[in-house]
Amino acid sequence: MEAYAVEWLGFLGRWFHMIAGIAWIGASFYFIWLDGHLLPPRDAEETRRLGLSGEVWALHGGGFYRAQKFAVAPPALPEPLHWFKWEAYTTWLSGMFLLGLVYYWGAEITLIDRSVADLGQGAAIAFGLVFLAGGWVVYDLLCRSPLGRREPVLAAVMLVLCAIAAYALTHLYSGRGAFIHFGAMLGTIMAANVLFVIMPGQREMVKAKVEGRVPDPSHGARGKQRSVHNTYFTLPVLFTMISNHYAGLTNAPRAWAVLVALSLSGVLIRLYFTSRHRGPAKPWLAAAGVALLAATFVALMPRAAPPSTGSATFAQVQAIVTERCAGCHAERPTFAGFASPPKDVKLDTPERIVTLAPAIHQQAVVSKAMPIGNLTQMTDAERAALDTWFRAGAHGD
Repeated sequence: MEAYAVEWLGFLGRWFHMIAGIAWIGASFYFIWLDGHLLPPRDAEETRRLGLSGEVWALHGGGFYRAQKFAVAPPALPEPLHWFKWEAYTTWLSGMFLLGLVYYWGAEITLIDRSVADLGQGAAIAFGLVFLAGGWVVYDLLCRSPLGRREPVLAAVMLVLCAIAAYALTHLYSGRGAFIHFGAMLGTIMAANVLFVIMPGQREMVKAKVEGRVPDPSHGARGKQRSVHNTYFTLPVLFTMISNHYAGLTNAPRAWAVLVALSLSGVLIRLYFTSRHRGPAKPWLAAAGVALLAATFVALMPRAAPPSTGSATFAQVQAIVTERCAGCHAERPTFAGFASPPKDVKLDTPERIVTLAPAIHQQAVVSKAMPIGNLTQMTDAERAALDTWFRAGAHGD
């Protein structure tokens, strides 16, 4: 019953997290697009009277829209005034719920890999929380330092620090645990930007208008900086969210470099699109992002293995799969914590083993991502037997 409840909580949590994330990313991308397409208002008198800095005309869903941006604030506050914050908060809260459910509650299965680091559950959780909080503290201090006024230098420092974090995480956790914590660290920075910088600045601006004071434009400038940073973190975070489906990435020999390269690729591609908003596009940004993807693809490409000198019968293979894999991957899993087979992969009949031979080889031999955390203690000799059988044609007789 517990496994069934956890499975449903995971399903509902992921669904909610996806909905909230779409709302947050959609709002963020829209306002970045809006800022990038602002043109000088056509009505000079209205611009002077209202203090406008730009406007955009748009057509969507059969209607015409006119969006205006004020240099600091409007002469009078309108009612209602819409705020964009709960999209960020609910995305982060639902993400933390999933992190706790999948990776902390199930740490022995999903987070801890004792071939990487012999951590207890408490220590593994503590390290994860330190990375989440520490990432925000370091980033915020950098933004508030003189480096915060030199964006290229700040970006270079952040890249180095992110590479260090990726290296440390991949030497503490399982591949999927490391990747998801890297994404959660960036996601925490994004949500904290909203909670601790953007929202307080906006509240101060509104308070100034209510009290009849001229709002301090520095609040808007800081909020804008953090909002732009958030849009560059978005694609790396999305990559880490889907990465646990691809063991060839998370369990690569130099997984930390893969994590950094693909995250940087996402940043470069996002930079390309934001450059298109502001003026002439910079295609070299997109080309650099795609080149990083291509280089990673080539670097991880399987190399031809030397011819096997041994042999393995299907009876041996079936015995290995039954003992090491079928506890989870069966019609009715017997391994604690699983109410249904992961990804609906079932390896409990000869026909299914033969049909799924390529997946078995990729997961158990090439990436060695399965059994997860090697909880069933599959040996190197058993992996070699699976490899020999697969290369001989993966026959079921």
